[in-house]
Amino acid sequence: MKLWEKNYSINKEIERFTVGRDRELDIYLAKYDVLGSMAHITMLNSIGLIADDELPVLLAELRRIYDICEKGEFVIEDDIEDVHSQVELMLTRALGDMGKKIHSGRSRNDQVLLDLKLFTRAQLKEVVEETMSLFDELLAKSEEYKNVLMPGYTHLQVAMPSSFGLWFGAYAESLTDDMLFLQAAYRLTNRNPLGSAAGYGSSFPLNRQMTTDLLGFDSMNYNVVYAQMGRGKMERNVAFAMASVAGTLAKLAFDACLFNSQNFSFVKLPKECTTGSSIMPHKKNPDVFELIRAKSNKLQALPQQVTLIMNNLPCGYFRDLQIIKEVFLPAFGELKDCLQMTAYIINRMEVRDNILQNSMYDAIFSVEEVNRLAAAGMPFRDAYKKVGLDIEAGTFKPDRDIHHTHEGSIGNLCNDRIDSLMRSIVEEFRFCRVEEAEKALLSSAERK
Repeated sequence: MKLWEKNYSINKEIERFTVGRDRELDIYLAKYDVLGSMAHITMLNSIGLIADDELPVLLAELRRIYDICEKGEFVIEDDIEDVHSQVELMLTRALGDMGKKIHSGRSRNDQVLLDLKLFTRAQLKEVVEETMSLFDELLAKSEEYKNVLMPGYTHLQVAMPSSFGLWFGAYAESLTDDMLFLQAAYRLTNRNPLGSAAGYGSSFPLNRQMTTDLLGFDSMNYNVVYAQMGRGKMERNVAFAMASVAGTLAKLAFDACLFNSQNFSFVKLPKECTTGSSIMPHKKNPDVFELIRAKSNKLQALPQQVTLIMNNLPCGYFRDLQIIKEVFLPAFGELKDCLQMTAYIINRMEVRDNILQNSMYDAIFSVEEVNRLAAAGMPFRDAYKKVGLDIEAGTFKPDRDIHHTHEGSIGNLCNDRIDSLMRSIVEEFRFCRVEEAEKALLSSAERK
């Protein structure tokens, strides 16, 4: 069944090529297609295109299909083109001609735009939740090990004293910046394209504000041409936000692999998160973090993939945009998986607490000595030269008693401020507004 089919059949090879992976990928969108249809027909009823006695019947049947989706039992049949066709077919099988009325005033163009936005905002909520879980683990570890010193590096050379409090806390604060990207992506996503039809509106007197409210959107995409131009742009912007989170994960994964190696031995990964060698019995490889690093690097390529697919298209719909789904829809699962695995390992990671006692790190305290001499009145450049010469002569004696007090330093991590910043960002998503709208829409469809 094809919503556009008339009195001829398309070549089977052409059908295979044009449908592509839609039957597989549209499963991601199924329940959101149903939600959108519920809002749409409620609006159609308000303008007289769906009768009062038809609306509750249609809503109840759509709710039944929604429940099928929730159970993971929704299937797009082999001869059905996409999720929109499958939902409409299920309605007409159950309700006859009444089911054919739901498409009035919309096109598959704004229908898939809507589905993608509803899916994406739900996935972004889950990404935010998983990011918060990792953030909490990192901040807890930062507090737990705030007094345990470790080497800080520049150019992969030992540089100055750092701490595990700083190291864990740095990645926690990095996630707060990533969360700002996610918030921007969510706000760009949470605008209603329904009613733009094929990109030029409809002669029906549609009430677009009504569907905006029913679906819990912040606002609508007002200009119908721009609503269609947003296809691809929304995915690209969301991909940049996901790539920002992935960049933090990739860097953390690299650090963890390095610090876990025997040459460093700063941290110990949980043994259940390592794998062995087929010939070397001593090996405990950090495969999980290596895969997190690779998957995160792959996710950082996502914005470029989306951009290259949609970058040189003029306004209006083009089938090129279908291909974006292939790289975009599965990416959320990969990112959430990486966040979950990272949080699991961080929670169980152990750290070594006597690293800087090794004499190989004596020179790491050189800046502390320079600062001590400068604070006592010696010009900084003279102090710098004296300590440098002492190190070369082998007479430098480190003072391991560290006293850093300024904001964000070893002795003043500002974890409480980082935590407050993150929670204030998350509150601004206003997820509860969407949840209440969707719950109300589904409640309106419950069988009496």
